[in-house]
Amino acid sequence: MTFWQAIAVTAAGFAAGGVNAIVGSGSLITFPVLLAVGYPSVVANVSNTVGLVPGGISGVIGYRRELKGQRRRAITLACGTSVGALIGGILLLELPDAVFDAVVPILILLAVVLMAIKRTPSTHADVDHTAAGTAAAFSTGIYGGYFGAAQGIILMSLLRFCFPDDLQRLNALKNVLAGVANGVAAILFIAVADVAWEAAGLIAVGSVVGAQVGARYGRHIPSEVLRWIVVIGGAVVAVILLVTR
Repeated sequence: MTFWQAIAVTAAGFAAGGVNAIVGSGSLITFPVLLAVGYPSVVANVSNTVGLVPGGISGVIGYRRELKGQRRRAITLACGTSVGALIGGILLLELPDAVFDAVVPILILLAVVLMAIKRTPSTHADVDHTAAGTAAAFSTGIYGGYFGAAQGIILMSLLRFCFPDDLQRLNALKNVLAGVANGVAAILFIAVADVAWEAAGLIAVGSVVGAQVGARYGRHIPSEVLRWIVVIGGAVVAVILLVTR
């Protein structure tokens, strides 16, 4: 890797860390950059997942105030995410990329539609659907372990229908679950796959700093604005995946 390629990978990690902390889909920045500097797709995917783990931890720390009072919820949902991410990581290593190519944009568009629906007081009853949230975390964990782009967008859209809570608090929970999914998949990849450690290390450095910057500013975004950021970001991600399939 040349000096300028290293700079590009680090910068992509910084951008991805910030985007992941606020909304998700940072892999759509880092993954293409790794492909552009010459890594094969599976190696790029694996190395990207490993590299973004420190950034995920940094994002959780940045949103630590919004996580107060959510310990039990986070632990419960993280169990579902962990199992799902392990399954997703195994699928990545065993199945051809084309398996998920058709369904991923559809999943993201569905998440966008769910996020765009404005919840009314009658639909926002004070009911905590932990079982449904755990199922959502498990399903999204499979996707996160397999690829993960827009994992945060899908998680946010599902969590807001499971828990009557402020969107910024759910965003903090999303950061925990996405970080767990990346962490579980990363452990699997380190054990059995080929990780490009130079690339992963550069992404890690960039994403840690980027997540802190993203959390610093993102946590002050009004919930309604954040909702539309997720909607617009998800729509853009879905279009990019459809066009580049």
